[in-house]
Amino acid sequence: MSATVSFRQMKDGTAADYRLIDQLYRQYVRSLPDRITEALGKLKGSSFGYQIDRYTHSLQTATRALRAGADEEMVTAALVHDIGDELAPYNHASLAASVLRPYVRPEVTWIVEQHGLFQTYYYVHHMGGDRNQRDRLRGHPWFDACAAFCEEWDQPSFDPDYDNEPLATFEPIVRRIFTRTAHDPLNVRV
Repeated sequence: MSATVSFRQMKDGTAADYRLIDQLYRQYVRSLPDRITEALGKLKGSSFGYQIDRYTHSLQTATRALRAGADEEMVTAALVHDIGDELAPYNHASLAASVLRPYVRPEVTWIVEQHGLFQTYYYVHHMGGDRNQRDRLRGHPWFDACAAFCEEWDQPSFDPDYDNEPLATFEPIVRRIFTRTAHDPLNVRV
């Protein structure tokens, strides 16, 4: 049997209880890279009508970033940019950015968070929408980087003939990024 806290309501917890929780939570956090790769695996078979599934799309996007010489944070972002498709189909970019935010620089998080909007440039006009919606963000310091992310890596990565790298190529990078000391937004250490 594993150790448990003494309380039934958080307000009744002791310092020892919260040290235990912190210890167990830190052990759990160390397995995040495994959960990230498992989540990517869940994208297999989800094609939504594209010629490839979302898993292959993710590998292709990351492969393009890697081959372009992007740093590890951007390669990881390219790999996980659509990881939210399974649970948050209408705001997948926000979910992916939230996963990345504690581990990467703000520019990378912003690019992932905005890529959904930027991708509409390629298709929304075919459905009567305004393809230039992203222009409301023009002037933002990372606008051009997000446009390049979409143009060079994301939007061309629906190609069944593209020779992408396997997940094994990216696993060491994912492990390095997601085992970093995360930014603690509460700045609390128990």
